[in-house]
Amino acid sequence: MELAAAAMSPLLDKLGELLVGELTLERRVREDVISLRTEMEFLHTALREVAKVPFDQLDEQEQVALWGREARELSYDMEDAVDSFIVRFKGNPEPARAGLKSRVQELLKKTARLFHKGKALHQLAGAIGDAQRRAKLLGDLRQRYERLELPVGGTGSGTGVPIDPRVFIVPTRELVGVDGSRDKLINKLSDGPKKHVRTLSIFGFGGLGKTTLARAVYDKVEVQFECGAFVSVSQRPDITRIFKKMLFELDKKKFAHINEAVRDADQLIHQLRGFLQNKRYIIVVDDIWNERNWKEIKCAIPENDCGSRIITTSRKRSVSQASCSSIDDNIYEMKPLSESDSRRLFNMRIFGHRNVCPPELEQVSQDILKKCGGVPLAINSIASSLLASQKQIKAKDQWYNVLNSIGYGLAQGDDVEGMRKILSYSYYDLPSHLKTCLLYLSIFPEDHDIGRDRLIWRWIAEGFVQHKNNNDNLYELGESYFNELINRSMVHPVGIDIEGRAQSCRVHDMVLDLIRFLSMKENFVMIWGGSSTQPSTLSQTKVRRLSLQNSSAAPGSSTTAMSQVRSFTVFSPAVNSMPSLSQFQVLRVLDLEGCALSEYGDHFKPRHVRRNRFVRSIAMGSLPHGAAYDQVQVAVSTSASAVLQKRLIHVGNLSLLSYLGLRRTYIHELPVEIGKLQFLQTLDIRGANGIQELPKSISRLRKLICLHLDWETKLPKNVLSNLTSLQELTGLRIGHDSAHVVKELGNLTGLTLLTMRWEETDLGEDLVETLGNLHEIQTLDLYVNGGRGDLIRSWVPPPSLRRFLWKGPSSHLSTLPAWLSGSSLPYLTFLDVWVGKVRRDDLQALGALTALRGLRLRATGRIEDHRDMEWITVPVGVFPTVQACSFLRFATVPAMFLSGAMPVVRRLEFSVWAWGFTGGAGLCLDDLRMEHIPSLEEIGVDLWYRRGDGYEVEMVAAALRRTADGHPNHPTLRINRRRISRTEQSSTLSSGP
Repeated sequence: MELAAAAMSPLLDKLGELLVGELTLERRVREDVISLRTEMEFLHTALREVAKVPFDQLDEQEQVALWGREARELSYDMEDAVDSFIVRFKGNPEPARAGLKSRVQELLKKTARLFHKGKALHQLAGAIGDAQRRAKLLGDLRQRYERLELPVGGTGSGTGVPIDPRVFIVPTRELVGVDGSRDKLINKLSDGPKKHVRTLSIFGFGGLGKTTLARAVYDKVEVQFECGAFVSVSQRPDITRIFKKMLFELDKKKFAHINEAVRDADQLIHQLRGFLQNKRYIIVVDDIWNERNWKEIKCAIPENDCGSRIITTSRKRSVSQASCSSIDDNIYEMKPLSESDSRRLFNMRIFGHRNVCPPELEQVSQDILKKCGGVPLAINSIASSLLASQKQIKAKDQWYNVLNSIGYGLAQGDDVEGMRKILSYSYYDLPSHLKTCLLYLSIFPEDHDIGRDRLIWRWIAEGFVQHKNNNDNLYELGESYFNELINRSMVHPVGIDIEGRAQSCRVHDMVLDLIRFLSMKENFVMIWGGSSTQPSTLSQTKVRRLSLQNSSAAPGSSTTAMSQVRSFTVFSPAVNSMPSLSQFQVLRVLDLEGCALSEYGDHFKPRHVRRNRFVRSIAMGSLPHGAAYDQVQVAVSTSASAVLQKRLIHVGNLSLLSYLGLRRTYIHELPVEIGKLQFLQTLDIRGANGIQELPKSISRLRKLICLHLDWETKLPKNVLSNLTSLQELTGLRIGHDSAHVVKELGNLTGLTLLTMRWEETDLGEDLVETLGNLHEIQTLDLYVNGGRGDLIRSWVPPPSLRRFLWKGPSSHLSTLPAWLSGSSLPYLTFLDVWVGKVRRDDLQALGALTALRGLRLRATGRIEDHRDMEWITVPVGVFPTVQACSFLRFATVPAMFLSGAMPVVRRLEFSVWAWGFTGGAGLCLDDLRMEHIPSLEEIGVDLWYRRGDGYEVEMVAAALRRTADGHPNHPTLRINRRRISRTEQSSTLSSGP
């Protein structure tokens, strides 16, 4: 029901726009629109009430479900009709041209447009008449359900919802029931033969916390190894993606662009074995479903005598046994949490402490925990449901509602069905708009990292994020939805940055199982190539959202249901089987992110590749045998670009398209027809690696809100100045030929986010003047590669600024600007600045930024220029809200952070000089103690040393480990040993510390 209600909301808005907008309607049509809107509003109210009742609590539930689905289909069909009418009525006007011949052509075009508008009005009238008949039938059926006693459903607001810090309790602060197991497994990894590769396998059913335990072990021991990787497999794995992720995690610098490289599985296996052969590595292979997948992955992990370790997790004992073939390997079976650990986790998730459950809730909480069966996923999910939208604890009677609603749960031993029952309660507790947003995640494959920005802009394009008032920012509203799903433990945050924002999310496979089940039951999303595919359904129903995940189950070009698809997502394994875009008529979302189309498909598979040399066997006839490997890679990328170019030829006909995702697709140009997409809101071409310049027709996209450019893409003249609706612009490069860009940028007065690379010094003064016109800017990221960086000091930022980043070793700020103050920037939450010299007063000034949550301050130049450790202190009372703080390349020690400073900081990074503790600098190892920083969870230390400082390095490192172990929170510690250059070392030896 909530899906039908969500589908109806944008329709009601658009029917209202027809009545008050600039479109001229005939009187009869106008009256019909008013009548239809009234009927739909009644339906919408009824749907929202029925949506609060779980399916298993409704009488005649099948009839109710059919009624809801019919209402949703009616909403979609009518919305398509209204949008199509607007497109045909307004047309897509071409720029005016001079000359008599041109004026005659314009007159003929105008006459043709009048004819088409009349036809469009006639079609709209027909659609409204059909909708009125269907709405009347639904209204009659509605009366059958008016006497239902409907319980009060979930509530939730959406504005300004951050990620609740309690979400991080389990993985970082108190690993309930895991800390003892973690230490036991670490001992198992250390016992026995030291040199041979050993495997530790963790198995148990879904939701027990296998991944959490494996991650806890990995985080603790990773520093003991030369390199490490943590990769997930899932039920239907993409082996090449897994291998690429493994390479990236093993060495992020060396394999920074591995995801863009054209490699098959054999090549990646060869590359992995070559890299790991002589290294002491630790690799976690998470969530293996069958022995065959393990054998494929094991081929890429070589045996060696360096003391390497492998950790696997699986739901199946047989898979764990297959991965532990040696007598020295170990299998660990996960058990449910004990009663005491379950209570600790439950109480911490709700109350933030271990044993503070009010007496009146003791019995009901105990009964709820029995039904959760000691499964952490179930406990977290139910605990989240007992918190109201404002994170207040629900009343006692609502706790009993929860107890009665989840039935027998896991207490009867049916793990899958019991877990689904518990999670379904958490689903039905969501407000209507979050239910729709959560079900939308069923589009993505298992273990897929779903980018925050990608997801939110897709939600906006689908109409799931609706204005509550005219001042709402749709992206911020969508981010609050994203954070609320994290807070309710329905999705897991991935990549928490220094601002405390999750860069992406991942859906636990038990939650994915539930939302796929519900989504398929509601015909909300159709998945092709996933574990839930039902091919017969595609020809029998109207498919509204299609996810193409596997080429072996592709729908084919003859499928007539494509004409109703509103959202089409293609994932790389299925890219060569995507149907022609000409089949789609009402598409709103087209997402091809990560799809590098290849004309050669599976025919191009070099079987033997010599590392950094030549391809020995090439099946592709257009290149000679023995061609350089780089030539082959370029040829395949070029062919992929050409094929995708052909497949995008019909994109201009997708007149209702709102979201076009072409990130990492390797196309070399956008079709000129893209200018016809007058509804387009989001265009993402980041990492396309081939688009040299945007077509000039882009200037006609007057509704474009979000534009993500590739760094190498240029903007033609008179394009940017016309995109006056833009709110987000990333990937903008200011070079020697960008004077027009700097000038036009000043017209985008509604811009709230700008990410820019500044490479031309002569345009500095003009650029700073242009930035002064951006009165709504909230996020400004500047990557500077040129001189005169101090020009930004003359900029006067608006009070709305929330994030400011300035990076560039050759264009650092000599000192911090005067405008970095609490009075000038009351809303600044994140600051990342490279500065030539950190002064004593700088920390006092930055500490006065009362809204600041994330800070990264980096000194540039020679390390020796920043060794006056005794002069930098962090006084009492500053940084009251900072949760993540980095002081890099200038010497600091924890003793300089006085007690009372940074009371809520969870992540702290700082730099120390190894020789400073023995060279008469006035420092001692006690200065490394951190007990007075109460909230610490993660510590990162850059330990700088000179040649010959081996003893000092080990002494300081040992003191840091003792400090971390002795802290009440037992924070994780990461030590980065960094050696200064020979030039600086010579200076150090001659001048003394």
